[in-house]
Amino acid sequence: MQENLVRLFIALGVFLLMVSWEAISPRRQTVTRKQRWPINLGLAFFNMAMMRLTIGGLAFFSAIDAGEKSWGLLNQLDLPFWLNAFLTWLALDFAIYLQHIITHKWPLLWRLHQVHHSDLEFDATTAVRFHPLEILLSMFYKVAWVYALGAEPAAVIAFEIILNGAATFNHSNVNIPIKLDRILRWLIITPDMHRIHHSTIRQEIDSNYGFSISLWDRLCRTYTADPAGPQETMDIGLPRMRAPQQVRFLRLLQLPFINNGRG
Repeated sequence: MQENLVRLFIALGVFLLMVSWEAISPRRQTVTRKQRWPINLGLAFFNMAMMRLTIGGLAFFSAIDAGEKSWGLLNQLDLPFWLNAFLTWLALDFAIYLQHIITHKWPLLWRLHQVHHSDLEFDATTAVRFHPLEILLSMFYKVAWVYALGAEPAAVIAFEIILNGAATFNHSNVNIPIKLDRILRWLIITPDMHRIHHSTIRQEIDSNYGFSISLWDRLCRTYTADPAGPQETMDIGLPRMRAPQQVRFLRLLQLPFINNGRG
């Protein structure tokens, strides 16, 4: 219970920081907050309530269970706590990178993930625009990795806090000086880097899959440095989702069951 409150307060703090930064110094001009924010935040609250009533905290409790039963790779090694925690975080971050690629390449999972890409603009609320079934499947995927790794429980909580904060940051519409952005990209995913992944151009969508660190995209050659057009005016989202009736809350919940196209 306490760890959930800590995660919630940190997530809210990061979100408020980023939306304030967006208001003061935006990268792109956005005009549809009144239409988009109720949908995106509605999905966020729906998913939070669903997880709270079902399997919220499962990854953390799975890590405790794996430790008690000595399951998983790291539980077979006599490592200092700091190294165990670091390897847990690094492996889980790579797992999420792989998961992201799979959601794009496997048509059944793309049906769910397209809800995230259907946002026609790009700001901090885009980070929470996910179909509830994708959230559930993602949790079971993480649990499998937690047991296989023998993940350190404290590191699992830290990983989820970092992941949530990084996703809010790299989806935000904030203006970072170009030179600073290029430096930061050697370590973390910046908004300009991740915005490319939300492009309407197929080659750009199929790149920059990372959420926290840029290492995986660079190592696995899925890194794209610049979009074909300017960051300020590049098209965002799925072309077929531009009609207003396509982006209503209930429509997005139904989307995986009525359309599985990639365009």
